[in-house]
Amino acid sequence: MTEDFIRLGVALLIGGLIGAEREYHSKAAGFRTMIMICVGSALFTMASERIGGSGDRIAANIVNGIGFLGAGIIFKEENRVRGLTTAATVWVVGALGMCIGGGHYDIGLAGAIVVLGCLWLLPGASNWIGAKNKQREYKIVTTFKNKTLAQYETFFKECGLSPHRGRQERIGSEIIGRWQVNGPEKAHEKCIKRLLNDPEVKEFVF
Repeated sequence: MTEDFIRLGVALLIGGLIGAEREYHSKAAGFRTMIMICVGSALFTMASERIGGSGDRIAANIVNGIGFLGAGIIFKEENRVRGLTTAATVWVVGALGMCIGGGHYDIGLAGAIVVLGCLWLLPGASNWIGAKNKQREYKIVTTFKNKTLAQYETFFKECGLSPHRGRQERIGSEIIGRWQVNGPEKAHEKCIKRLLNDPEVKEFVF
């Protein structure tokens, strides 16, 4: 019985530490959610030990249940998918809870250290990598003058960006172009500044 309380306490601690990090960054699954997931996974694992033969089935259902929770966190915002890191964290916290519930403190604590290290230390590296090749969606509206918008593709390239043409359409006296553009953050900033000061651009969304 004492061992069971120790397992629950460790699961509470691990879930709380990871959840505090997610709560600090205002993520969908925060402090209480991570605690519930870690403690719940530990409880299911402990129950499967007592039940016996159905332990493998219970463990598989834990994985399915955690996957369902994670899927609810992921959402699309404009042209980006958000919540993937938090969904993956939910999945890992469930695994940590199963390790602790099974009495495998060594791999459970080691895994928690790795997860916290990734969440605390890697965002800077991730932002640095992302700044080297950031994708933006550009929409340019200008007056139609019997010519295409090819000059803007040349303009993107001059700024050090790689444009991929999307849908273009003419509405009345205006022509509208859309591009998915990849390149360094500084090149995007240079491009945006020039387009904002272009007198021929009537509307610009980026």
